[in-house]
Amino acid sequence: MKKKCLRICFLSYRSNPHCGGQGVYIKHLSGALKDLGHRVDVISGPPYPELACNVRLIGLQSLNLYDPDNLFRTPRVKELRSLINLYEWLSVCAMGFPEPTSFGFRAYQYLHSRIQDYDIVHDNQSLSYGVYGISRHIPLISTIHHPISIDRKIAIQTAPNFLRKIQAIRWFSFIGMQKRVARKMSRIVTVSKCSAQDIHQEFRIPMDRFSIVPNGIDIQSFMPVPGVQRDPFRILTTTSADMPLKGLKFLLDAVANIRHHRKIQLYVVGTPKPDGLIEKHVQQEQLHTHVHFLGRIDQHTYNDQYARAGMAVVPSLYEGFGLPAGEAMACAVPLISTTGGALPEVVGDAGILIPPGNTNELIKKINYLMDQPDEAYLLGQKGYQRVHQEFTWKKAAEKMVDIYLDILDRRI
Repeated sequence: MKKKCLRICFLSYRSNPHCGGQGVYIKHLSGALKDLGHRVDVISGPPYPELACNVRLIGLQSLNLYDPDNLFRTPRVKELRSLINLYEWLSVCAMGFPEPTSFGFRAYQYLHSRIQDYDIVHDNQSLSYGVYGISRHIPLISTIHHPISIDRKIAIQTAPNFLRKIQAIRWFSFIGMQKRVARKMSRIVTVSKCSAQDIHQEFRIPMDRFSIVPNGIDIQSFMPVPGVQRDPFRILTTTSADMPLKGLKFLLDAVANIRHHRKIQLYVVGTPKPDGLIEKHVQQEQLHTHVHFLGRIDQHTYNDQYARAGMAVVPSLYEGFGLPAGEAMACAVPLISTTGGALPEVVGDAGILIPPGNTNELIKKINYLMDQPDEAYLLGQKGYQRVHQEFTWKKAAEKMVDIYLDILDRRI
C-alpha cells in the first residue's frame, strides 16, 4: 500500500497527562503521527489526555470512581441503570479495577456505527473484551508497555499482611482478561526487547507477533537549562512514590546511609500517600530534612529541578521502557539507573547501571558521582546525545506508520 493519509483511532482507558506513561504515550505519539500528515482521533476515559492541536479527543464518560477530588464516590441511582456502570460500581465495591473492561465496552458501543470512519484502531493496553469485538470489524493493533502481571507479583510479594495480598490479587484480576484478548491479537506493539520477551513468557504470545517501537522523549520540553549551577549533593528522582515496583525505598535507604557524612538532599517528583509505606519509612529513618516530595510540578519547574540536580536516580525494580531515565538524559543530567526490565536498553552506556534492589551498590555509585564531577559532566553529555539520536517521537511515529501500512497491506 502506498503511503497516504491514514485515519487512525487510538483507544486509551485512562490517559492522565501528568503522571503515568500511558498519558505521555498517547499525547506524543498521536501528535507525532498528526505531524506526519495523518488524521488522528483519541477515544479515552477519564482522566482525559492533553493532546496536540488538531488531534481530536473523544471523551467517553464513566463513573470516574478514581477521581482524587471525589474518590470512590457513591453513584446516583440513575447512573446505575446502565449495565456497564453497574458492573463498574460493583467491581470497585469488590476491590477490583474494572476500568479496562468497562472502557472496552463503551468504546465498542461508540465505534460500532463509526467503524467506516477509520482505517485502523490502535489500542493502548486496555486489551478488553470490547477491544476484541472491535478487532473483528476493523484492523486493530495493541500496544502493551509491559506485562502488568509483573506489577501484580511484586505487589503481592511486598504486601505487609495477608489482607493486602488478597487486595492485590483482587485489584489485578483484570489480567486474566488481558491475557486472553492479547493472544487473539495478530500484532502486538511493545516498547523494548525486554518487554517483548517478558510479554511472550507471561502471556504466552508467539514472538513473531511482536513489533518493537521504542518510546520517544519529549525533547522539546525536557532540555538543559543554561546558567544554572548543579549541586553535586542534590539528587532528583521521578517515581510513583508508593508503588513497590518503583523501588523508592532502596533509594531512601541509600540516602539514610549517606547523610551521615555528606549534605545529601533527595527531591522526589511525586507525592506519597498519607500514612503509606513510603511516608512511614521516611518517618522511621528520620529523613524529613533530607527528602523532599515535590508533588506535581509544571514543565519549567521540572527542567529547573533537573538543572540543579547533581544526578538523577531511577531505582525501579522493573520498567517496560523507563521514561524518567530518558527525560533525565535529555536534560543532560548524570544518571544512575537499575538494570530492571528494559532500562539498560534506554540508558545504554550513557549512565551508570546497578542491579535493582541493591542499596549497597546505590550508595557506592552515588558517592562516586559526588566525588567525580568531571566524569558526571561527561556522563550527562552522553545521555543527551543518546536521547537525540535514538529516542524521538518522530522516529517512533515513522516506525508505527510502517507497521500500520504492513497490517493494511496484508488485508488487501
